[in-house]
Amino acid sequence: MLGSVSETGLELTEVHRFHYAPAASDGHLRWPFARILEGLEAGLTAAKRAAHEPIESLGVCSWAVDYGLVDDTGRMLEDPISYRDHRTDGAVERLLREVPKHEIFERTGIQFLQFNTLFQLHAHVREGLPPRAHRLLMIPDLVHHALCGSTVGEYTNASTTQLLDVRTRVWADDLFERLGLPRELMPELVPPGTPLGELDERLQRELGTGPIRVTAPATHDTASAVAGTPLEPGWAYISSGTWSLVGVERDAPLLGEAVGRANFTNEGGAFGTIRFLKNVMGLWILESCRREWESEGRPSDLAELLQAAAAREHSAGVVFPDDPRFFNPESMTAEIHEALAATGQSVPDEPAPLTRVILDSLALRYASVVGTIESLAGERVPGIHVVGGGCRNDYLNQATADASGRPVLAGPVEATATGNLLLQAIAASELRSLAEGRRLIAPARRFEPRASTGLEAVSGRYREIEARALARG
Repeated sequence: MLGSVSETGLELTEVHRFHYAPAASDGHLRWPFARILEGLEAGLTAAKRAAHEPIESLGVCSWAVDYGLVDDTGRMLEDPISYRDHRTDGAVERLLREVPKHEIFERTGIQFLQFNTLFQLHAHVREGLPPRAHRLLMIPDLVHHALCGSTVGEYTNASTTQLLDVRTRVWADDLFERLGLPRELMPELVPPGTPLGELDERLQRELGTGPIRVTAPATHDTASAVAGTPLEPGWAYISSGTWSLVGVERDAPLLGEAVGRANFTNEGGAFGTIRFLKNVMGLWILESCRREWESEGRPSDLAELLQAAAAREHSAGVVFPDDPRFFNPESMTAEIHEALAATGQSVPDEPAPLTRVILDSLALRYASVVGTIESLAGERVPGIHVVGGGCRNDYLNQATADASGRPVLAGPVEATATGNLLLQAIAASELRSLAEGRRLIAPARRFEPRASTGLEAVSGRYREIEARALARG
């Protein structure tokens, strides 16, 4: 994305898009890091062609929890392993035999998900770390390292690892010691907006860009997305994409037994904020089904599916989106069928009714999470702001408003790139504050809750299904 900031607003232009699906290699599901770098270099070349003046700054953000290892010369030792790899199966149970769950939560403030960096690193140590491992870098830090030689870690992504002290915001040394994890691999941490160096001279020559300042934004994509959301006071946000991150922006972490039991998380945000949130499985479920339908020659166009789903008078049923069965199954449609059958509901086979099942279930889950936030924080949540690619899904936006009984604002679509741009602009002194930058973001679309909808017929059943799932842990 090529971006600029002026007194009249923000401008973002997509200049290059590429794919880098993980693939099995050396016994694990791995990210093709060379492919990622090739795509970024092609993107920089495209940005140079599209820009009307020299590019001043660049910054990288990405998903959380995954990491790579480099040796003392800066060479990456192996392609990073994806969080959807099975190496962390059973890792939570094994680790909790060494340190109690409540102690880890009170120390880190992070929800327990089996793919957290804590469990990935624990599994990596059991399997055996590469003997020349010198530094562990999260994915965006690893990319910054390739671009300018930086070996530091940025705070917002580090906060997701479940290895950081949520209060002091530094590595939890005692946790590393108790679990036998390699503290010496962890990088020095810097806040968002930190200058990291200048684009490598070789890349400058090969790409013809000239000098470009490399700046750490909020490198966790959700942290940048929240920074790029013009949140109204007290409103919740949903960063909607492959995952849906449902939460509120706070000044301090929210801890305690009730929060730990509800498995909420306190991740770092820009300028000292805390993103108090919960991961919801998100549109990964629908996209996985669409890939299956496309391979079978069945209707898979998203716009047509949404139109057909909205035309149905009632939902065909509901599932609990955060059931582990939906994390990485061989067949997502088969798992939805089995989940519906197990709860005594009809099992439609056509794409349109299954799309409605997925989206209604997500809307009801969002509403439940927002209600839990209100209860835990003791503060009213008057509305929900949806950003990211999922905010273009008007059916889901309206269903979320209906299920929650709250207005929903939708946009910007490119919230992560917007937040990244704002943080680079602040670091370059082109903006004085995040508040000033947020005022430049275009107005969002509004969805008001409706009094009577097709969700009413399934909301009671959804609450029963969710309650049983949460009781199972």
